[in-house]
Amino acid sequence: MKLKIKVLSESEIKEKLKELPGWEYKNGRLIKTFKLKSFMDVIYLVDRLAPFFEELDHHADMEIEHRKIMFKLWRFDIGMKVTNYDFLVAEKIEAISKQFPKA
Repeated sequence: MKLKIKVLSESEIKEKLKELPGWEYKNGRLIKTFKLKSFMDVIYLVDRLAPFFEELDHHADMEIEHRKIMFKLWRFDIGMKVTNYDFLVAEKIEAISKQFPKA
């Protein structure tokens, strides 16, 4: 999947966030924490997402704390800005995370 990377304005980001419940724009990043049933579910979620991250060459910052994982999305290589790719990644995270039981 090769799309042109487009830096989004704050108003574009806020508009797109309406389609991603629970995600927020904070400190220049898209952020959401998922609470899953087990630590292994968190690890399996990352394992399922990794090939997609590689395909896009767009890797989320992730913080894992037991059964919680926080994703932080932005493009480091273009000045730490939120782009259309961050929303593609957020949508994929949402889709894959639905396959795992929540805490």
